[in-house]
Amino acid sequence: MLFRIIAIGTKMPSWVNEAYQIYAKRFPPGWNVELREIPAEKRTQQTDTRQLIECEGEKILATLKAHHRLIALDLKGKSWTTEQLAKNMQTWSQEKQNIDLIIGGPDGLSENCLKKAEIRWSLSPLTLPHPLVRILLIEQLYRGLSILQNHPYHR
Repeated sequence: MLFRIIAIGTKMPSWVNEAYQIYAKRFPPGWNVELREIPAEKRTQQTDTRQLIECEGEKILATLKAHHRLIALDLKGKSWTTEQLAKNMQTWSQEKQNIDLIIGGPDGLSENCLKKAEIRWSLSPLTLPHPLVRILLIEQLYRGLSILQNHPYHR
C-alpha cells in the first residue's frame, strides 16, 4: 500500500524535514509513504490569491494518479479519531487501494481539488501552521498502522 502526500511548499525548515523522516523511516514493509513537494506560487501584495490557489491546484491535479483514492486535507472536512483512521487504513489495504493525500498552500486548496477529492479530512478544527500539517499527517498514518499491527506505540 502506498500513501502519497502531495504538498504545496518546498522550503520547509530542517526540523520539519527531520520530523517527517523520523516517521517515514518507521513504516513497515508493504506500507509505503512518499512525499511529493510542489513549489508554492510567489506571493506579493499585488497577487490575486484566488489565481494563486487555482494555479497551485492545477499543479496538484497534474501529479495525481488516476487509480489512487484522493483525500484532501481541508479545515472544513470530516474529523476522524485515530481509531477511525486505522479502520479506514485497514479497508484501503484490503481493497488494495493506494491513497493520494493533498495539502494545499498557505491559502488552501482550489475548489477543483476539493471537488475531485473523494474524502475531505480535517486534522483539526484549529488553523495549523502549514509545515506542521505534514508532520501531523505522517505521525497519524504511522499511529494508525501501529494500531493495525498491535504495536505499543499507540496507547
